[in-house]
Amino acid sequence: GILFNTSAGQHILKNPLVVNSIIDKAALRRTDVILEVGPGTGNLTVKMLEKVKKVIACEIDPRLVGELQKRVQGTCLANKLEIKVGDILKSDLPFFDACVANLPYQISSPFVFKLLLHRPFFRCAILMFQREFALRLVAKPGSKLYCRLSINTQLLARVDHLMKVGKNNFRPPPKVESSVVRIEPKNPPPPINFQEWDGLVRIAFVRKNKTLSAAFKSSAVEQLLDHNYRIHCSLHNTVSSFLIDYILFLCAVTYILIFIREIPENFKIAEKIQRVLKDTGYSEKRARSMDIDDFIRLLHGFNSEGIHFS
Repeated sequence: GILFNTSAGQHILKNPLVVNSIIDKAALRRTDVILEVGPGTGNLTVKMLEKVKKVIACEIDPRLVGELQKRVQGTCLANKLEIKVGDILKSDLPFFDACVANLPYQISSPFVFKLLLHRPFFRCAILMFQREFALRLVAKPGSKLYCRLSINTQLLARVDHLMKVGKNNFRPPPKVESSVVRIEPKNPPPPINFQEWDGLVRIAFVRKNKTLSAAFKSSAVEQLLDHNYRIHCSLHNTVSSFLIDYILFLCAVTYILIFIREIPENFKIAEKIQRVLKDTGYSEKRARSMDIDDFIRLLHGFNSEGIHFS
């Protein structure tokens, strides 16, 4: 008797065969604590409660919370279920071993990165997405769907497309087809400042079919990097006279070179940017065809010249 709010992504997975397939692919363990986002009326939740230690279900709609509570009330599963009411994007994630969810599609992108930046690490996530979003997650360089989402996700995790799910497996049916994806975070993560990385990738993928030389000629990009460069230089120029005297005192017999980065009066950030692109060999490259290693080398090239993206 519940009227589902499709504008809020409420499409309940009704096919028990699909539910069982998702659980099988999650390889759940008896000792697992599972995070589920958007449990709906609990078709997936109840099946998982039979197999794990605990399910933490996060739901924003109080009506569905009531339905889920009624479904397990008075059963042996009730004490294994914890329900958190509220917006998952505005809440701290609890500790969990794996995340299994039929997500509201509107929160797909922010939730994926909230998940990947969460600590401590979890084992894996088995998530239902809109088909095109899922294909973007796994897209490779050169693919039409390859984008900033693809490379950022693949930097932090291994991503695999598991299966397609037709719209008729939901009630009410969504307007799009769906897919199930497995996300396994890289542990340890790559030794990269993610804010710096994302700043570079964001610029490159604004016009992914343009050469990087053209992409970096935007006045907004040049202003941002000029501002960051001047901050970087000012920080390197801040050396206290006391520290210099102390070092000279300790090393009176040794010649010490203290490198201080100064900005010449005729400095132009545009020229420096283009020189870095040329020296690294990426001036005529396009973001659509560059892989993770390419962007790591390019980021190192910029950083070594004092150009930063965060």
